[in-house]
Amino acid sequence: MRTVPYDEGPDDEGPEGDAPLEIAMVGDLTDSEGDLTDRLLGVAPGEECTIYFDSPGGSPYCAMSLMSLIKLRRLRATGIVTGECSSATLWPFAACERRIVTPYSVLLFHPMRWQSEENVGLAEAAEWARHFGDLEKQMDELLAQMFGVDPKLMDEWINPGKYVSGREIAAAGIAELVEFNDLAKLCPTTDRTGGGEGASGARQKSRRPAARRNN
Repeated sequence: MRTVPYDEGPDDEGPEGDAPLEIAMVGDLTDSEGDLTDRLLGVAPGEECTIYFDSPGGSPYCAMSLMSLIKLRRLRATGIVTGECSSATLWPFAACERRIVTPYSVLLFHPMRWQSEENVGLAEAAEWARHFGDLEKQMDELLAQMFGVDPKLMDEWINPGKYVSGREIAAAGIAELVEFNDLAKLCPTTDRTGGGEGASGARQKSRRPAARRNN
C-alpha cells in the first residue's frame, strides 16, 4: 500500500518515502510562493512528487522560480490539473515530467500582464515595458519547447488569449487525458478490510505536519 509520506522524528517508527509527496498549487501562486517553495524543497532531489493544479496564475517571476526548482532538483513530478491551470501556472505545469488533465480541465494562455507602482516615472514605465516584452517572448518560446509543441501553436493560443480544454491539450500531445470517472485509478486502492498495513491508519499518520528544516 502506497501512502503519502511524512517527515518522521527521531522516535518515529515506520517506512519512509512509501509514496510521492503531494503538493497543491491552488489559488494565486504569488500569495503562496513561500509555502510552495518550502514544499518543493521538501522533496529530495531526483525523487517523485505529485502536484495538483487549480490556479489562475500569479507573478511570472514566481512561476519561473517554481519551474526552476522542479528542474534544478530534477524532481520527477506528475502534474494533475484538477481544475484550472492558467497564465503563470502553465510554467510549473510544463516542468512536470508527466502531465495529466481531465475533459473538464481548463488552461488559459494569454500575453503576459505586468503592473507597477501608481507613481512610476515615465522612464521606468518604458523600461518595464521593454523588459516584459523581452521576457514574454523568451518565456513563450520556452513554454513551447517544454510542452514539445510548435511555437506557432503556442502563439495561436497566447495571442490574443484562449481557454484551452483538457481534450485539446491532450490532442496536442502536451498531457495525458484521463476521463473523470477513471481518476480514482490514479491513486492506490484504499484497504477496506482493516487488516495489514491499512490505508486509513497510514494516512492518519501522513497528516502530521512535516518538520521544517532550519538552515
